[in-house]
Amino acid sequence: MKKNIFLTMLFAAATLFAFTACSDSDDSNDGGSGSENTDAANIDVTTQNVQKWAAYMHIVAQKLVDDSRTLLNDWTVSYNGGESYANIFKAHNGASGFNSSLDCIGQIIDGCADIANEVGSAKIGDPYDLYIAGKTTEALYAVESWYSWHSIDDYSNNIISIQNAYYGARKPENAEINSNYAVDNSIYAFVNSKNAGLAQRVDQAIKNAYNAIQNIPAPFRNNIASQQTVAAMDACADLEEVLSKELKPFFTNLSDLTDTDEAWLDLIVNAYVDDVVVPTYTDLVAKNQAMLVAVQLFRTNPTDANLENCANAWMTARAPWETSEAFLFGPVADKGLDPNMDSWPLDQDGIVKIMNSGDYSALDWTGEYDEDSESIADAQSLRGYHTLEFLIFKNGKARTIVAAAE
Repeated sequence: MKKNIFLTMLFAAATLFAFTACSDSDDSNDGGSGSENTDAANIDVTTQNVQKWAAYMHIVAQKLVDDSRTLLNDWTVSYNGGESYANIFKAHNGASGFNSSLDCIGQIIDGCADIANEVGSAKIGDPYDLYIAGKTTEALYAVESWYSWHSIDDYSNNIISIQNAYYGARKPENAEINSNYAVDNSIYAFVNSKNAGLAQRVDQAIKNAYNAIQNIPAPFRNNIASQQTVAAMDACADLEEVLSKELKPFFTNLSDLTDTDEAWLDLIVNAYVDDVVVPTYTDLVAKNQAMLVAVQLFRTNPTDANLENCANAWMTARAPWETSEAFLFGPVADKGLDPNMDSWPLDQDGIVKIMNSGDYSALDWTGEYDEDSESIADAQSLRGYHTLEFLIFKNGKARTIVAAAE
């Protein structure tokens, strides 16, 4: 998730939308709804606007496919007209700043620590801090994926992205989070051979963070100030600390490496690329393509059943993205593909205006990516997974088409 111009948009939203306070009730008027005077927040898909609605969905779904294809191509075919980023990373011969396998492993660990910190202090922590400060509206708006009420699974999948990087393999579908699916050529296996205590501390911290997030009562937006929320923030902080203050220094301080060690570290980097990163991005493309097909079917035949199919496809497409967030470096960062696909929060007013006008040019930006550019951030807040989520979901469920007012 990329929080572009977060505070500006958040407090602008607070002046436009009124929300019910957090509660355990699932009938609160959220999920894209707000005060009855706010068209953007209250808008429904109707028999009158459904064609424009479906057209916007199609544009956004197509851009998600295009961006994910660009990302996969950069990693597997050619990055900036040269070798693939996978080859650059595995070669670690000075290109893109990686001079050794240890540099690469340092980057892997940094990515894991970054997302552990983001989940705990931003994705969970921002809403909590705002809510405790009495800023209920802002707290609700700070919750990522609140249209679909998918927040807890999103955050849990971020922790799985860390586990996958640490284990050198993607979690099998039937594997429990508390299982160990680490391969021989993994960071876990290498550390375990030299410092079993550290390997187990990292392993347990990952599992603790995942389980703590799963223990938050769902939906998160109704339970922001729960004790389980505090426990999840603490567990993520513990995970970030063991990654950055124990695991990273373990590799930084390695000395007197044998030829066998050097070869093993190279194999770890190769396995990370070949068995974690590339398969995740391959899956991302496939799931986004499937979501596009569902959206195209809805556009051709706009029924509630087909809109529910879009909701299911969106949920499925989220998983490979969220399990990629431990490696938000390289092309995904350099080209702005992260905020292209996952910018949060959204410009709901802008989305509705574009849908009504049919002019989608505001979704595009050109030139070199600059994360400080407000014009680029504005474009990114009108596209991506969360724009599609807003168009598909309301109150944690797939929207239904309502009769247009006469």
